[in-house]
Amino acid sequence: MQSSSGVERARALLQRVPLVDGHNDLPWALREFGEGTGEDVYTTAAKVDLTERHPDLHTDIVKMREGGLGMQFWSVWIPGRLAGDGAVTAVLEQVELVYELAQRYSEHLGIATTAAEAEKVFASGRVASLLGAEGGHSINSSLGVLRALRRLGVRYMTLTHNDNTPWADSATDQPEHGGLTEFGREVVREMNRIGMLVDLSHVAPATMHAALDTSVKPVIFSHSSCRHIADHPRNIPDDVLVKLKANGGVAMITFVPDFVSPRVAEWDAALRDAMTAAGASHADMAERKTFSEQWVEEHPKPDAALDDVVTHLEHAREVVGVDHIGLGGDYDGVKALPQGLEDVSTYPNLIGALLDKGWSEDDVTKLAGGNILRVLHDADS
Repeated sequence: MQSSSGVERARALLQRVPLVDGHNDLPWALREFGEGTGEDVYTTAAKVDLTERHPDLHTDIVKMREGGLGMQFWSVWIPGRLAGDGAVTAVLEQVELVYELAQRYSEHLGIATTAAEAEKVFASGRVASLLGAEGGHSINSSLGVLRALRRLGVRYMTLTHNDNTPWADSATDQPEHGGLTEFGREVVREMNRIGMLVDLSHVAPATMHAALDTSVKPVIFSHSSCRHIADHPRNIPDDVLVKLKANGGVAMITFVPDFVSPRVAEWDAALRDAMTAAGASHADMAERKTFSEQWVEEHPKPDAALDDVVTHLEHAREVVGVDHIGLGGDYDGVKALPQGLEDVSTYPNLIGALLDKGWSEDDVTKLAGGNILRVLHDADS
């Protein structure tokens, strides 16, 4: 349990230095409010007042202010069931939604397309809003679409989501490409050229290695934790962390219970086996939700806690070094978060716990945002 003094020190620190979260799924969570209504995403989002505390969201402006959030990469995720032109349409709608949110709440949010812009927005007292595309299927195997997303301000792209793309293997699908195809390597090279960060969350270890071998710029993991601590395919093996240090990149440790708690990771592996036996796809988020709602009645899901996240942070710090770690909560992308990290108001709990454990203010400043801003500045140069 973190002390009140640690939390207060954390709150004071986050007034001075930016806390940059690598991944938040609020844009799609807002879209889901309109499911079945026939309304478009913008009409639905306009009905949700983010200046008020919203009990059904991990993220609103009240909680963001309480948590000291300084900069946010908003995920413009689209589900894997969307493919081809439909995927491109959906990702553009999500990009536009983030711009509309920033315009609607301009006193609190400001769009940032560069590291310098993000720092300027933070200095103005607003939350800098950056964009991250989750899932390479959103570009429909087109470098032209990739370039268009970058021109619209998208700063990173996760090479896959839960399913393989035609050019990259996902961590949660059957391997097809040995990591990256030649076109996949071309995607990485083009991302380097146009200043878009290569995000290796969700990809298979072979893809991680292939991308690290190809990229001449630092890469990131926007929301992943350590496989050594919790044996989940979405986590980062130690040999990749070692390689990441040489690359200069950043592993943004996530809070997702399935990825941070060994007990929850074991529960999720059992769920995956049960779904496979029943002919269902664990990688399909809708199928997993439906299947688990019944399965959990006889197999209660364990809880995760803030200390689980601290364990991952300390392991990553030991393996890759304090200059190569960050935070990527995945708020509003999962149903529940660890005890003590229930929503975006709770970042000071985590920073306070680290200060209580002896992390210096310089260390937590790097973790909170200094490291990812360094990588972003490098991509801008």
